[in-house]
Amino acid sequence: MTDRKAATRQRWLEVLEQHRRDWDRPGSEPYWSPSLDTASRERLRAIQNAKLAAAVPFLYENSAFYRRRFDRLGMTPDDVKSVDDLVKWPVVDKREMIEDAVAHPPWGTYTTHDDALWAERGWMIFGTSGTTGTPRVFRYSQIDRQQWEWANARALHSMGIRKGDCAMLISGFGPHVWIWGVAVALARMGIAMIPGGGLDARMRATFVQRYRPSVLACTPSYALYLGRTMQEMGLDPAVAGVKTLFIGGEPAMGIAATRERVARLWNARPVEFYGCTEAAPHTGGYSCPASLGADGTVATHLMEDIGVWELVDAESRSPVPVGRRGLTVTTNLNSESSPQLRFLVGDYTVFDDKPCACGRTHVRAIGSFVGRADDIINLRGIKLYPSQIEEGVRAVAGIGDEYEIVLATEADGLDTMTLRVEHAAEPAARGKVAEQVAGEVRTRCEVRVDVEVLAPGTLPKTEFKAKRVRDTRAKG
Repeated sequence: MTDRKAATRQRWLEVLEQHRRDWDRPGSEPYWSPSLDTASRERLRAIQNAKLAAAVPFLYENSAFYRRRFDRLGMTPDDVKSVDDLVKWPVVDKREMIEDAVAHPPWGTYTTHDDALWAERGWMIFGTSGTTGTPRVFRYSQIDRQQWEWANARALHSMGIRKGDCAMLISGFGPHVWIWGVAVALARMGIAMIPGGGLDARMRATFVQRYRPSVLACTPSYALYLGRTMQEMGLDPAVAGVKTLFIGGEPAMGIAATRERVARLWNARPVEFYGCTEAAPHTGGYSCPASLGADGTVATHLMEDIGVWELVDAESRSPVPVGRRGLTVTTNLNSESSPQLRFLVGDYTVFDDKPCACGRTHVRAIGSFVGRADDIINLRGIKLYPSQIEEGVRAVAGIGDEYEIVLATEADGLDTMTLRVEHAAEPAARGKVAEQVAGEVRTRCEVRVDVEVLAPGTLPKTEFKAKRVRDTRAKG
């Protein structure tokens, strides 16, 4: 390692350490890190600026991807010294990272983690599959793990998870950031865990009934699936002792009907994390005691002392002001291995930077995150999101948990959408149910769809992350 590379790395690690508070244990009952969680907007900006001043030279010296990008843009690290300077730096998207991974296998050069670091203090790899067949893999260090534990512990504390709780984590524990980040944070907090990987649904249901975890961590789809499995076994998830449904991986908190369905099934409070593999280890978004407003609107905090969060216009990629809808962009300021600079996460939301009723001062995403730009469906020139369709499906009483969106091309070349849903109505009454579903979807999406109503139990049960869209349209 060259002297300059080593110096910028050492400086970055020193800055990370300078801005940690309450590293080993919570500083108060309501807040893990009181001075950070309730810091003024001015103080949060000062922390971000101090971290940026160290992170940008570190990226330039230790990531060939970033060095080439700076040089190509005719910029130097001195051009980005504060949050106000970030606008000079064009947003980085997944396409650029994919191209880098293809050109520099197997790891790419978009992180600051190299082979020497991997040999010295490597921790774990996490990856994203993507649609191109080229995975983007991210190596993280033991220092990243420690930062992850701390940031996630702050967020879990915000959700009301405390000593005496027991969390059941339902995941295959593959190379996915969410469940690993939760596990290491719970370990730091001293909270007992039940690993639920490698079990089928009936065995998991038995574990819930027998060992009575107070926290259940899984995708929203799996929470529904597991609850229905318990009912089929003659068990009642609503009295199983689960107090907190810790959901992630899919939109749910911002879809009122889905959120309420899960909460009602388990008689538990749903909470969520929000983040991405590329800019870990950081919590990103997290629920607080005031996350659900009296009017039913949900809000998700974004931890600002460990990152800069922006919203940008979907077309121009230029910043949009607080209060306007845009796509999420993050600059991670909490990582040795992946401090990405203006990475496009790509979920639509609206920001509010006014203090929250919980006392936290960090910006909130109003309505949570319900539409990822990558998931957009273009049907006959009309752009819509699966989350909008789910809102329509869930609005009809009696519709089952499972549904499917089928896109097809007719013989005349017309693209169509068919929704396949389940309902217990008699065959003669299914036409009316189909009309209701089509009407609810049309109200939200301004598109006409066909609806096929099936008997309960017809569609495959969702395990883990739901794949609702089946696109069979003719290509090209």
